[in-house]
Amino acid sequence: MSATICRKKEKNMSRKVWIYGIGGAAVIVLIGGGLWKTVLQNEQATLPVAEGTGPRPTLPAPDPRLIPTINVASPIGWQNSEHPVAAAGLTVTPYATGLDHPRWLYKLPNGDILVAESESPGTDANSIKGMFSNFFMKKAGAGGKSPDRIMLLRDAKQSGQADTREVFLEHLHSPFGMALIGNDLYVANADAILRFPYQEGETHISAAGEKIVDLPSGYNHHWTKNILAAPDGQSLFVTVGSNSNVGENGMEAETDRARILRLDLATRKLTPYATGLRNPNGLAWEPQTGALWVAVNERDEIGSDLVPDYITSVKEGAFYGWPYSYYGQHVDARVKPENPVLVTQAIAPDYAIGPHTASLGVAFSMDAQALPADWRSGLFIAQHGSWNRRPKSGYKVIYVPFTDGKPSGAPKDVLTGFLTADEEHVHGRPVGLALDRDGALLVADDVGNTVWRVTAAAQ
Repeated sequence: MSATICRKKEKNMSRKVWIYGIGGAAVIVLIGGGLWKTVLQNEQATLPVAEGTGPRPTLPAPDPRLIPTINVASPIGWQNSEHPVAAAGLTVTPYATGLDHPRWLYKLPNGDILVAESESPGTDANSIKGMFSNFFMKKAGAGGKSPDRIMLLRDAKQSGQADTREVFLEHLHSPFGMALIGNDLYVANADAILRFPYQEGETHISAAGEKIVDLPSGYNHHWTKNILAAPDGQSLFVTVGSNSNVGENGMEAETDRARILRLDLATRKLTPYATGLRNPNGLAWEPQTGALWVAVNERDEIGSDLVPDYITSVKEGAFYGWPYSYYGQHVDARVKPENPVLVTQAIAPDYAIGPHTASLGVAFSMDAQALPADWRSGLFIAQHGSWNRRPKSGYKVIYVPFTDGKPSGAPKDVLTGFLTADEEHVHGRPVGLALDRDGALLVADDVGNTVWRVTAAAQ
């Protein structure tokens, strides 16, 4: 989350009034009175989310405001037997409940599911802007103390629910991505990649992790680091998000950020693979072509209709625009100084998935044998949900069909119902995705503290 702060000092009887503008709200603090009031602006989307979706999304003129939109849903969780709404022909059940902010999923070869329970390390910039960003993160259900551990879930009875739950690794530092190569389990903390010895079937690792390489951290605005093993097992691909919205903290703070890095495991050397990706998260190998695909969160604060998040195949050596341009060579006039040379090199991504949807986890569906056939030739995408759009976007899991290794149609909803009808509250927020050993889709819900399981509906 990021926002633009403005400040105005006024008199109100004997008390001073400080007005801090953040997002689409003016937070009024009456010194000594303790009164907080939110006054919303009227900026809102002029286009439906569908217009910001697909291979050629509509990109209207930017609409920057002194106080950009902020529109956050407060978490209420799932009560009793409440659950997300599955698409026709599908059903959703809880695979595991009562977790502590489950963010990311990884399936081990024996079918065990690892769940990274993680929150921000709390190392964002120490500023008024950062303070109010943290305030609204907490309002959205994030920003608490990080559990800093990985849980192991096992469905030994093959009932569709985890009957074993163990602390697999603990004392980590905001863990996120996981990858197993042979008997080496790699874990991406917010500041480093660690390696642990793993033996199939064990439910807890007590050995200390070996640090393989440091990752860009500092105050770590976009702190999540995902990893994906190369098919030959010789390297890891590593996502590192930007340290700002559009470089407003200076480009020195963006060293080795907003990119996908490749880690050579033999030399432990990190090299850029693709750059200009504001906040890349989900990584996956497309099964037909073998291409690397990524889900990327684009920039905020230039209106509810901009900029669409996207999925794209990743071209080695490519520059995708951030912060100087978006969707190819659409210049972002907020970024100073400009860099016209880099802008001419910027390439457009393959497929937009809606503005401000906060799309994170991805999973190709070709092995989703527990789902009907018409859900088994595309990409599942978890959309964590917007904060900078009115009305809200995301807060669901979608499916993009693929043909010959490329998106080939409009997205379909897989799971909805995370957001209440009035958009004021949210039951949960989908983040990480994985397929279980039976080919069912698992969805980590970090606000609902649940892993959901999606299968074909009973006939």
